[in-house]
Amino acid sequence: MPTRGVVYIHACPPAVCPHAEWAMSGVLGTRVTVTWIEQPTAPGQLRAECAWAGAAGTGAQLAAALRAWPMLRFEVTEEPSSGYDGERIAHVPGRGIYRSTVGANGDLMVGEQQLRELLAKAGTVEAYRYAVARLLGTDWDADLEPYRLAGEGAPVSWMHQVG
Repeated sequence: MPTRGVVYIHACPPAVCPHAEWAMSGVLGTRVTVTWIEQPTAPGQLRAECAWAGAAGTGAQLAAALRAWPMLRFEVTEEPSSGYDGERIAHVPGRGIYRSTVGANGDLMVGEQQLRELLAKAGTVEAYRYAVARLLGTDWDADLEPYRLAGEGAPVSWMHQVG
């Protein structure tokens, strides 16, 4: 398989868990069953981590499939592969999707044109700071960090794309 990544479903209502598995199964072309555990940061919700292997672009497809349930808190990562940058896609209810390119060392990559546009549009230092924070996904990270910490040591399921 050309690349791999991880799906972190940080918070999911129990009734939606089978739907999330079904959505990932549809992308990967094989039945996906993950181990769900309590999410202490959001009592009454569950969390799961799933490592996956598949073609480049699978991470974006997984995120698009999970986005069908706007109450989910999740992140999908995809490692860089030959000819493709890596990426991280995060979803926070009420905030939406944040998508960033990730380099081989794990750093977020910001494009030259993004920086030029930011400089051209930011009229004040505050506007510049706000734009940089948004470019880096600061608000998404602030929201997700407690959920990430609550998942340390959680079991990880493995999924592979078929064909």
